[in-house]
Amino acid sequence: KELFYGIGCASCHTPKFVTSRRAENKAHRFQLIWPYSDFLLHDMGEGLADGQQVGAANGQEWRTPPLWGIGLTQTVSGHTFFLHDGRARNLTEAILWHGGEAQDARDGFASLAEEERDALITFLESL
Repeated sequence: KELFYGIGCASCHTPKFVTSRRAENKAHRFQLIWPYSDFLLHDMGEGLADGQQVGAANGQEWRTPPLWGIGLTQTVSGHTFFLHDGRARNLTEAILWHGGEAQDARDGFASLAEEERDALITFLESL
């Protein structure tokens, strides 16, 4: 968890939010949730660009996906392909594909010792 914050992952993958007090369904009001996403569009750099504009997003902007439950991808989906087009075969590759606004976090991950990278991946898989 410390590494997640330390290298800057939490700047886009925001750990927690409190839901609105005005949510339509009363059961959803003022609930603490842990999605690990800011749900915003971010420029992820040319490496992830697909050249397709979708709504207001240009070809290298992507909405931050929630990380909660990411450790269940293999169990639920039968694969471990990540990113918008499945190009990353595992979480390490997904992190290393980050660029643009996430370049510093990507570089921080790349500079970690192998044991630290493994610990960060284990943390992500626990969400």
